[in-house]
Amino acid sequence: MRRLTPSARRFLAHRKGVLVRLALWSLAESGQAFLVGYAVARSVDEGFLAGDPGRGLLWLGAALVGVLFGAPVVRGVFAQLAGVTEPLRDGLVRRAVDRSMDRAARGGPGGTDRAAVSRLTNQVEIARDSFAGLVLTLRSFVFTAVGALLGLLSLHPALLVVVLPPLAAGLALFLVTLRPMAAAQRRALAADEALGDHAAHARAALRDLTACGTGPGAERRGADLVAEAAAAARTLAGWAAVRTASLGVAGHLPVLALLLAVEWLRGRGVSAGALLGAFTYLVQSLLPALHTLMTALGAAGSRLLVVLDRILGPEQEQEQEQEQEQEQAGTREQVREPGPAPSSASPPAAAAFAAHTAVVPAVDLRAVTLSYGVRAEPVLDALDLRVAPGEHIAVVGPSGIGKSTLTRLVAGTLAPSRGEVCVAGRVVTGRPAAELAALRVLVPQEAYVFSGTVGDNLAYLRTDASRSELDTAVEAFGLRPLVDRLGGLDGTVRPAELSPGERQLLALVRAHLSPAPLLLLDEATCHLDPAAEARAEENLARRPGTLLVVAHRLSSAVRADRTLVLDGVRAECGTHEELLSRSPLYRELTGHWRTGPSRRP
Repeated sequence: MRRLTPSARRFLAHRKGVLVRLALWSLAESGQAFLVGYAVARSVDEGFLAGDPGRGLLWLGAALVGVLFGAPVVRGVFAQLAGVTEPLRDGLVRRAVDRSMDRAARGGPGGTDRAAVSRLTNQVEIARDSFAGLVLTLRSFVFTAVGALLGLLSLHPALLVVVLPPLAAGLALFLVTLRPMAAAQRRALAADEALGDHAAHARAALRDLTACGTGPGAERRGADLVAEAAAAARTLAGWAAVRTASLGVAGHLPVLALLLAVEWLRGRGVSAGALLGAFTYLVQSLLPALHTLMTALGAAGSRLLVVLDRILGPEQEQEQEQEQEQEQAGTREQVREPGPAPSSASPPAAAAFAAHTAVVPAVDLRAVTLSYGVRAEPVLDALDLRVAPGEHIAVVGPSGIGKSTLTRLVAGTLAPSRGEVCVAGRVVTGRPAAELAALRVLVPQEAYVFSGTVGDNLAYLRTDASRSELDTAVEAFGLRPLVDRLGGLDGTVRPAELSPGERQLLALVRAHLSPAPLLLLDEATCHLDPAAEARAEENLARRPGTLLVVAHRLSSAVRADRTLVLDGVRAECGTHEELLSRSPLYRELTGHWRTGPSRRP
C-alpha cells in the first residue's frame, strides 16, 4: 500500500482537468440529492397539510425533475470517468510489458514470465473495472452525502443530531475492519494456494509417495494445510460478520433512531414534512450510497490493491529473484564440491572420489541447462555435477522434475540447451552411437528384451561372455528360476510372455555384463520388489565402474555413496545423513521411512 501511494498521487496529479470536470458533474448530483428530500418536505408542509394541493404537486414536480435530471448527470460522469480509467489501463499495460521484457532481458530464474499474459489481460481489466467502480462509488457517496446532510440541516438541525451518530458509528466500524479483513483475505488466499499446490504436487507424485513410503507424511501435511485454510476462513468469516454488523448499524439504526425520536423532534419544532423529508434523504440517498460504498471498498478495493501491487510493484520480486539467483549459484558450488573425506569404512569408490582432482571424472556436468523449447521453462537449470570413477550416485525428486532428462543427457541421447556433458573426459553430445555404447549403458524403466535365446539376451552387450560368466551373473541376480523356466541359457525368450519385473531383471544382468564403465539406471528396478531391487543394486555397485541410479525407492539413496536431489529450484548433493539435515525436500520424501536395506559396507 505504501509503495502504491506515490504512484497513485502522480497519476492523479497529471489529470487535474478531468478530476475538476468530474467534480462539477458530481456537484449536480449533490443538488439532485438535496432537491428531492427538500421538495418532499415542502410539498407536505406548504402544500398538502396547508390545504394547497396545487403547491404540493408543484413541489413534487420539482422532486421529479431532480430525479429525471439524474440521467444526464450520470452520462456526464461516465464521459469524464473514461478520461481517468483508460489512461490507467494504458499505463498498466505498458508497465506490465516493460516488466516482462525487463525480466526476460535479465534472464531471471524460471526463464519466461508465465504471469505476463495474465497481467496484460485479466489483471489489467480487473484493475480498470475496480478502479472505475471505486471512483464512481466514492464520488457518489461524498457528493450525495453532502447534498443529503445539507438538506437535513436546512430542514432542521435537530435531525442531524439524531441521524449522524448511528451513521458515523456504522461507517467508523466499517473502516476499522478494512485493514484486518484485508490481512485475513491475504492469509486465506495464501492458505488456499498452499493447499492447492500441495494437492497438485501430491497428485503428480503419487507413485513416488507410494514407493518411498511418504504417503502418511503427505497426508498429514495435507491435513495441516486444510486446518490452516479452515482457520483462515473462520477468521475471515469473523471479520465479515463484523463488517455485516457495520452495514446493519449504518443502514438501519439511523432510520430506527429517527422513528424513536419523532416525539422528541416534534417537541423541538420539527414539522411532519421535515420528518418525511428526512426519511426520504435516508432511504433514497444516504443509506443506498453508504451501502454501495462499503460493498465497493470491501470487494473492488481489495482486488484493486492486490492487482496494482502485482503490476506496479516489481522491486520486491526483483530482490527475491536476485536472492534466488545467488542461492542457486551457491547450490551449484555445493553440488560440484565432493562430500567429506571418506572414513576407513567407506567403499573404494568414495576413496577414489576423494582424489577426484587427480583423475578424470566419470561424469562431469558443467552449467547444464535444458529446455524443451525456446520459451519453455528449463527442466534443468545451470546444473553442475561431478561424479568420480567408481562412485555410486542416486538421483531423487518428484515425478516430472527432470531425473530421466538427466540420464538421457549423460547418456548422450539428448543434447543440452546450454552447458557441457562429459563422460570419462569426453563430450557426449554429437558423439557417434558406437562410441557412446563403449562409454555407458542406459537401462530405461521399460526394459527391452528381444525374441531369441536367454544367452543372447544376456550377452547382447558383451558377446564374448562365457557360459560360466553368464551362469554366475544369473545366480547373483536371483534369475535362476526364470532361466530354468525358459529352458536354460539356450531357452527361448518371448517378450510378451514375461512380466515387467522379469524383463527388468534380464536387462539388469545384461547391463552388469557390459564392459562400459558407466551404468545409468532410469528407474530400471521399479517393477521389482524391495528385496530384488536391493540385490540387483548391490551387484551392480560391486561391478567395476560408476553407477548412477534414478531411485524408485529411497532405500536406493541410502545405499548410494551420494544422492542428488532435484526439486526444480535448486539441487542438493550429499550423503543420506547430510541431505536429511539440509534438504527439506529430501526430508519430505523420506517421511517416516526409517527401515529397509542399509548402506552397503
